[in-house]
Amino acid sequence: MSTSYVMKVSSNGQVSIPADARARWHAERMLVVDLGDRLVMRPLPDDALGSLTGKYSGGSSTGEARRRAREEDAAAERWKRG
Repeated sequence: MSTSYVMKVSSNGQVSIPADARARWHAERMLVVDLGDRLVMRPLPDDALGSLTGKYSGGSSTGEARRRAREEDAAAERWKRG
């Protein structure tokens, strides 16, 4: 589904999202991505971090990642020393 809208940019640089698009997405915040030749607006979920999926879901904490990295560095150092 693709719908196009022509919107006027205010003197403050603002645009209004058409009512039917707002109703469809139910978003209070939007992400605007500048792709060089166009802008893309994407709705942000209320819990942007909690909505991550794929390789980021259920991931370990930063503390756990740092601990693993230190262990790997120590193992590499022991291997170099022989």
